[in-house]
Amino acid sequence: MPHIFDTDVITAVLRHMNGDHADDNILIARAFAEPSDAEVTGSVMTGFDGDAGVWEITRDGEVAELRVPWPGGPIADRPAVRREVVALYDAACARLGVEPRPHA
Repeated sequence: MPHIFDTDVITAVLRHMNGDHADDNILIARAFAEPSDAEVTGSVMTGFDGDAGVWEITRDGEVAELRVPWPGGPIADRPAVRREVVALYDAACARLGVEPRPHA
């Protein structure tokens, strides 16, 4: 069973991802949504647990859920969420041939 994060942690991460990283959400969706030829026009992070991040994506006019496993495997603390989201972003850039921006 995956680790379930406290509501305040989930709320803070989602606020940050959807407020400050909306373009990254779309990039992750474009890289990991199947089929890969569908045009992703929207992506909002809606949740996560110890096994994966979850996005609501819009592609070809249809809304669907996208669950992407954390690249480093299961996690159980807040610092690991940031590490794994950054790893997903880097993996998405690699899949799409996009130069990733530096991480602070």
